[in-house]
Amino acid sequence: MDNDFKIMGVLNVTPDSFSDGGQFNQIDLALAQAQRMIDEDVDIIDVGGESTRPGAQSISVDEEVERTVPVIKKLRALYPELTISIDTSKPEVMEAAIIAGADFINDVNALEAEGAIEIAVKYDANVCLMHKKGQPKNMQESPEYHDVVQTVLDYFDERVESCLSYGMSADRIILDPGIGFGKTLAHNLQLLRHTSTIKQMGFPVLIGVSRKSLFGQLLNRSVDQRLPGSLAVAQFCYLQGADIFRVHDVAPTRDVLYTSRHLIG
Repeated sequence: MDNDFKIMGVLNVTPDSFSDGGQFNQIDLALAQAQRMIDEDVDIIDVGGESTRPGAQSISVDEEVERTVPVIKKLRALYPELTISIDTSKPEVMEAAIIAGADFINDVNALEAEGAIEIAVKYDANVCLMHKKGQPKNMQESPEYHDVVQTVLDYFDERVESCLSYGMSADRIILDPGIGFGKTLAHNLQLLRHTSTIKQMGFPVLIGVSRKSLFGQLLNRSVDQRLPGSLAVAQFCYLQGADIFRVHDVAPTRDVLYTSRHLIG
């Protein structure tokens, strides 16, 4: 299939991620899951070693490297053409992952850590800059905004300018509004409704809503019952111009978006 969208498959090599924690935190299990996603025609595999779910506790650099780098090395050896992303906010992990074979940095802190932008520029990596408010351990404790959409747009302006000032190429930058990261249900829905507004900033937009708690709040569904809601949001955002979809369910998402593409001509 030749598409104008890309599917980023989630590969959490963690014991405590909200949806699949503990399922793929051994290398053979992680590789088997990667193979399933590749069989379903995934475009990017996003390897994460530290949970960023609400309430999650941080881990050390060494522990995050130990979880992610062996998986990335093996994936790169097995699949030379695969796009591999490292889901991290730590510059040391970014560099270790890129050396191991990753070519994409997905950072919930939008490269705010000291040295993070320099690492991305040094290796000419694609980067996803995400907006969040607070830290995982406290970000869902009554988040407030005067205007959530404008706040996110202003934040992206500042982060993009920082990246460009260090010599990053604009074509390396992707934006993620950070659904579920320091936002209420109302904030999340408002941002999703304004996907096209974010797209107007001139950068590809990544949407990550797969199985998130907003569907628990909106639909009263448990994590394993949130696929229909996730697909509805993916289609809605695709029709507003979103480019990359970070998901747990590769084949159903691809089918919905591919069908949507043909319906709009």
